[in-house]
Amino acid sequence: MIHLSKKWRYLLSILSGILMVLSFPFTGSLSLLAFVAWIPLLLIEKNTISFRHRSGRIFVHAYLTFLIYNIGTTWWIWNASVGGAILAFVLNSLLMAIAFYVFHKINKKIGPKFSLLTLLTCWIGFEYLHHNWELSWPWLTLGNAFSIRPSWIQWYSFTGVLGGSSWILLVNYFGAKLLQHTFIAHKKWQWNKRTNFFLLGSFGLPLFVSMALFHNYKELKNPLEIVVIQPNIDPYDEKFTIPLEDQLQKILALGQSKITPSTALILAPETAISEAFYENDFGQSSLHHFLQNKLINWHNKSLYIGASTYKLFPIKNSRASIPLEGGPGFYENYNSSLLMNGNKNYDFVHKSKLVLGVEKIPFSNWLPFLESLSIQNGGTSGTLGIENSPKILRAANVSFAPLICYESIYGEFNAEQCRKGAEIICVITNDGWWGDTPGYKQHASFAAIRAIENRRSVARSANTGISCYFNQRGERITASKWCEPTALRQELNRNKAQSFYTKNGDYLGKLSLLIVSILAIYSLFTRPKKMI
Repeated sequence: MIHLSKKWRYLLSILSGILMVLSFPFTGSLSLLAFVAWIPLLLIEKNTISFRHRSGRIFVHAYLTFLIYNIGTTWWIWNASVGGAILAFVLNSLLMAIAFYVFHKINKKIGPKFSLLTLLTCWIGFEYLHHNWELSWPWLTLGNAFSIRPSWIQWYSFTGVLGGSSWILLVNYFGAKLLQHTFIAHKKWQWNKRTNFFLLGSFGLPLFVSMALFHNYKELKNPLEIVVIQPNIDPYDEKFTIPLEDQLQKILALGQSKITPSTALILAPETAISEAFYENDFGQSSLHHFLQNKLINWHNKSLYIGASTYKLFPIKNSRASIPLEGGPGFYENYNSSLLMNGNKNYDFVHKSKLVLGVEKIPFSNWLPFLESLSIQNGGTSGTLGIENSPKILRAANVSFAPLICYESIYGEFNAEQCRKGAEIICVITNDGWWGDTPGYKQHASFAAIRAIENRRSVARSANTGISCYFNQRGERITASKWCEPTALRQELNRNKAQSFYTKNGDYLGKLSLLIVSILAIYSLFTRPKKMI
C-alpha cells in the first residue's frame, strides 16, 4: 500500500469535507457526491492502520473533515446567533470526530473482517444518540442529504432516515475498498469482482427498490382541504413593534382570501401569537373572543396557530419552572401551538424538541446554576417547558401530528404521533431568523422525509417561507416563495395505515448501539489485528 504523506492526508481530509458540503441540500445539492464523500477519509483511516501510525492523527483529520462539513452546510446559523453558530460548528464537529475515532479504535483492534459492521454501527449508533440526548442536533444526519430526492428514498418507510445514512456509508466503504485495491495497492481490476459486485449492488439495489415503490405507491382518496398562511412578519423587528391585533388581522385576512366551504383546517405559523398569555385564562380572554368570532364567521373552521404561553404551578414542576417574584409558586414558559375548533373547544400542545441555547440550556437538570445564569442574563431565555410525550390534535374531520419548527427533524418523535392516530402531519415554523439562506430551504425539504417515513401528507405553514404541502411520496405539491405574504390552499389525503417505520421507529439506531457496544467490549480483550 502507498504511504500517504502528511500533505496528502490533509488534502484528502479537506476533500472529504468539501464533497460532504456539496452533496447536502442547497449547499450544492449534488446528491450523488454523498456516495464518494467519505472515501478520502476512509483511505486515511486505512493508511493509518496499515502503517501503524498513532491513532491521534485520525481524530485530527476527522475533525478537519467534519468542521468543513458543519460550517459549509450550516453557516447560516451565524445570521441568528454568532456565538451559537461557533458553538454548533466546534461542538458538533467534535462529536462527529469522536464517533469516527471510536470506529477507528475498534477497527484497529478487531481487524478488517468486522470493519464494515463497525463503521455502520458506530456511526448509526452515534446519529441515534444525537437524536436523543441533551446536545441533540440531528440537522446533519447523513440520510437528510436525500430530502430533495424523494424518488430515491421511498424505502425510508421501512428504515427511516438512518437507513439513508447506512446507504451512504455502505457505498463509500466499498468505493474506498475498490480504490485501495485498484489504484493504491496496484492490484488488477478483475481481481476485485466481489468488491465491484457489492459496490454496484449496495448503490443500485436500494435505488431500484425505491423507484419501484415510488411508481407503484397509490394514495387512498380521503381528501381534506387545508389552508396554510404565510404572513411574512419580520421576526427581528415587526413581530415586537407592530401591535399583536394588527398582526393577527393580517394573518386572518390572508386566510380569509383562501378558505372555501370545504376548508377543514387553517394553519398559521409558529409564535404567530407572540405576546405570552396564561393558558388557564385563555377561554375568558379578549384574544379568545377575537379568534372565536373569526371562526364563527368562517362557519366554524378549525384554526391551528402558534403561540407563546405560560402556566403557573404551586411547586416546582420541572427544570423549566421559574420562581414567581414575591412567590409563592412557579411559572413555566412554552413555545406552544393552539388548536381552536368552531365548537369553542381549544387545546394546547407545547413544543418538546427545543433549540439548544435558545429554548433549552443543556445539562441544567444536573447543573441548575446554568439555568439561573440564563435567567439572569435576560428575557425569556432559558429552558422552556415541554410535553411529557408526543401528542396529537383532533379537529372536526381529522387527527393530525402537530410539529413546531425543529420537531420536524425528529423522525421517531413524529412516528410516535402517527402511531397514536395522526392521519396527516402539520408543521408550523418561523424560519425567518436566518434570512434568505440555505437554512429555511433545508428545513422545508426535511418534511419530505417525514412524509415518506410515515406515508402521511404534510401541510407546512412558515412565517416567511417556505410554506408548502407534500404528498405521501414526499413530493412537494404547492409552495410559496420566500419573503412573500400569501396563503395557499390544497387538498391532502389522510392515511391511517402504519408503515413499518411508523410501527418500529428508529430500530436501526437501537440495534446499532447494541452491536457496537458488543464490538467495543470485544475489542478490549483482543490484540490488534494486522490490516491488509
